[in-house]
Amino acid sequence: MSESPIVPSFDSPGSEGRKLAIICSKGNLDMAYPGLILANAALGEGVETHLFFTFWGFDIINKATMADLKFSFVGNTAMHLPGHSGLGIHHMLGALPGATAGATAFMKKQIADLDVPEVPEFLDLLSGSGCHMWACKMSADMNHLTMDDLYEGVEAIISASDFIEKTEGAQLLFI
Repeated sequence: MSESPIVPSFDSPGSEGRKLAIICSKGNLDMAYPGLILANAALGEGVETHLFFTFWGFDIINKATMADLKFSFVGNTAMHLPGHSGLGIHHMLGALPGATAGATAFMKKQIADLDVPEVPEFLDLLSGSGCHMWACKMSADMNHLTMDDLYEGVEAIISASDFIEKTEGAQLLFI
């Protein structure tokens, strides 16, 4: 006899205790924004929101890297010019000198044209809106980083188990 899965219902009366937990595991420019945008949307809906930065996601909150995240289409076999799905760009072209810098500049311009803040300013917006930001202890140890190296809005460096406890009952997204 198998038990049916527990599926949270956020539309029912009494759902004011909603929580969202987003694990940010990648620190390139195109992977930083999904977690930040989703966190912002959740905060705008009054949802208690937690971001957990781990592995390369640490670049998003590392003072030394957060303002200089890169975008590269190396390894992205689905890469195409935005708005032109038929004009594919072979991912190996990303290995050419200047390709990453050009792709990063292009993406940053598109993001700026939409009035979306750059990563450090976005973190300020989220922090000011009550987002809880946590740094992974294992990733901090691996990279020899301390709280002094991290964005000021990060509340603490915690273990994965601590994050699970803090976000009990939350909807979980892994990016």
